[in-house]
Amino acid sequence: MELKRVVVTGLGALTPIGNTKDEYWDGLLSGKSGAAPITYYDTEKFKTKFACELKDFNVTDFIDRKEARKMDRFAQYAMVAADEAIADAKLDLDTVDKLRVGVIWGAGIGGLETFQNEVLNFASGDGTPRFNPFFIPKMIADIAPGNISIKHGFMGPNYTTVSACASSANAMFDALNSIRLGHTDVVVTGGSEAAVTIAGMGGFNAMHALSTRNESPETASRPFDGTRDGFVLGEGAGALILEEYEHAKARGAKIYAEFIGGGLSSDAHHMTAPHPDGIGVIAVMKNCLQNAGIKPEDVDHINTHGTSTPLGDVAELKAISEVFGDHAKSININSTKSMTGHLLGAAGAIEAISVILAMENGIVPPTINHTTVDEKIDPELNLTLNKAQKREVKIGMSNTFGFGGHNACVVFKKLD
Repeated sequence: MELKRVVVTGLGALTPIGNTKDEYWDGLLSGKSGAAPITYYDTEKFKTKFACELKDFNVTDFIDRKEARKMDRFAQYAMVAADEAIADAKLDLDTVDKLRVGVIWGAGIGGLETFQNEVLNFASGDGTPRFNPFFIPKMIADIAPGNISIKHGFMGPNYTTVSACASSANAMFDALNSIRLGHTDVVVTGGSEAAVTIAGMGGFNAMHALSTRNESPETASRPFDGTRDGFVLGEGAGALILEEYEHAKARGAKIYAEFIGGGLSSDAHHMTAPHPDGIGVIAVMKNCLQNAGIKPEDVDHINTHGTSTPLGDVAELKAISEVFGDHAKSININSTKSMTGHLLGAAGAIEAISVILAMENGIVPPTINHTTVDEKIDPELNLTLNKAQKREVKIGMSNTFGFGGHNACVVFKKLD
């Protein structure tokens, strides 16, 4: 059967450097750091005392207070970003066939704060199990797309993909295939995460995964830098409206880009560490190129996973050099996590949005906070260091990798 074409017609973003799609893009181009001391709880006894929290965000500006109390923050974030994307796409909710509109979402952890608080409340009591009746529906990772579909009446496929930090890229690839195969006309996709909590920060600190640059949090996320010491945890959500091309064209929708392919693979190596030779990463990018029907030399820009960890950054760049050969030196490579921190299950979505907006605007956001050369990294690679670079991007790729060895890659094309 002939696969249907899929395009992006709406975007929504709620990030540590901007609470809308436009604010997020402005933050990226200006090289804004979202990292700052944590405000949610007392960090005195924690190794890492900073994160990339949302700024000036009040959920009751978007969701009724009573309804918001029934949702964990990760689900609130999902609702806000999805609503922005739906509005941006100018979908007519009165005429669209809601049986053919799906919601496929990504979340690596889900309602961590809800789980943490309910267990702490129980542990501090007399042993009587007094749990909030919304404990379970607030906590479960699939509730975010559930809430989106309930609000708008979307009755197509509805579920959450969970593959750690690759979750929202997995969701986007599933959404792509749902439309390609003719099962849906429109899919709301993306991801959200809210892990800046006592449990989240404490857990990642115990793994020695987080930067501890407490004296200078705004410079702590420094992908590819020789002094990087771990990632910076972020929170928020990204949403994309994917639509079958003819369906979008028939209603006169603005088209940001064509979603031409994706790839998946596994490192099959270690619970948390990447394969040192990047074998799984090589495979996922090759799978993505093949799925999209393009050649390595067609790619102009790659938004890397680039978390600012000593092992991961080197392995990914080695893999890029292996897959793209000499053309790797002609690609604008960047890591927007240098600004947003690592949004875990939402990372793939907000980074795909960055790729799409780079394509639309002809400029690639920078990798900030680079001061020291890492001798393990090829100096001829263009890592878009410290300043945005003007560049026509006809085809852009985004990589996301998760604990457990999960690898996902998506690729977009400027519409002909």
